[in-house]
Amino acid sequence: MILDHVTQVRILVPQPIYTISLFCEDDTGRYIMFKPNFTITNKVVRYLSEIAEARAIIFNAPLIPKWEIDLRRQALINSTHASTSIEGNRLSLEQVSDLIVGREITATQKDKKEVINYFEALRYLDTLAKEKRIASDGILKLHKIITRGVLDDLKNSGHYRTPVDEKNRGRVVVVERIGMARRITFMPPEAKKVPGEMRGFIAWLNSKEAEDFDPVLEAGITHYEFVRIHPFVDGNGRTARALASLILLRRGFDTKRFFALDDFYNSDRPRYYGVLKGVDQKTLDLTVWLEYFCEGVAVSIKAVKDKVLKLTGGKEKGKKAKQVALGYKQIRVVEFLQKEGEITNRQIRDLLKVSNKTAYKLSQALVENGVIKKAGKGRSAHYVLG
Repeated sequence: MILDHVTQVRILVPQPIYTISLFCEDDTGRYIMFKPNFTITNKVVRYLSEIAEARAIIFNAPLIPKWEIDLRRQALINSTHASTSIEGNRLSLEQVSDLIVGREITATQKDKKEVINYFEALRYLDTLAKEKRIASDGILKLHKIITRGVLDDLKNSGHYRTPVDEKNRGRVVVVERIGMARRITFMPPEAKKVPGEMRGFIAWLNSKEAEDFDPVLEAGITHYEFVRIHPFVDGNGRTARALASLILLRRGFDTKRFFALDDFYNSDRPRYYGVLKGVDQKTLDLTVWLEYFCEGVAVSIKAVKDKVLKLTGGKEKGKKAKQVALGYKQIRVVEFLQKEGEITNRQIRDLLKVSNKTAYKLSQALVENGVIKKAGKGRSAHYVLG
């Protein structure tokens, strides 16, 4: 992972919780159970409340199947573009979209493979989410899909780094590039420690303790701990972000696959890297990282909520709720109403550049479907959201 910029982050040092380590046994030997260390702050609570409110609106919206398919597809494309872009992929969002639907684009084979691989990995999460437990084999296969045909040494795809890799290539480190110079900003555990640390981490992922956490917190912890272990020679960042999505999917948080958290990271990469690097490696206090992660989920899910409200005119599901498919012109009217509070037939005509007759028909269709309602009489007649 190459960092292009450094951002200083103020680190809070609250009292830690969950600091006891447990020794466990499996068929590969003894390992230490991973135990996350963090404090739930007012900031985390506020973000979790905002997330719960937005999620309720999304799941109670009367979306028709076509909208759900479109929202899911766009979220997968956005995630693919953002996550690969973070790691240096040069394809634009439009190019990523074209590539995924099978159109020819002008780009290097590596850039194209990285995008196709990550999109396939996100689709593979649906299969992994059905498994009773998260297993090392699943993580290795996920990494293999993500890095298929793009690593310098193909045998590293789908395999943890080993002492032999370390001997031949040197230690895996995270560096920051400043002009022509490079500076080491993070040194993951030695390769010989990777198997034990991954066993302890996976044991925690399948534990009752992890299940008792809010899904967003579990996903955030998963993202960081995987990046900290850095179990692969390359592709750790993309795999970590995919695993965080897997947690949210497994826990029933994002069953519809509507939101793209990676967009938030990509919108301000220096901050993303800065918060990751800001975790004290002696205490491993994840409080500030989890505040950032929860903020990202809140921002991402709010974007979905706003889009859903535009599509449905703010309607919620109910026993008598009617699923309404709004066209482009109708959505523009709804957006105007959400901003201004009311609209007249004349304003609809001017907004859409249509005739009086067309504006009237459009407004009546929205009234009949319960999206808007008429208010006032005569010259003062106008419409508001239903």
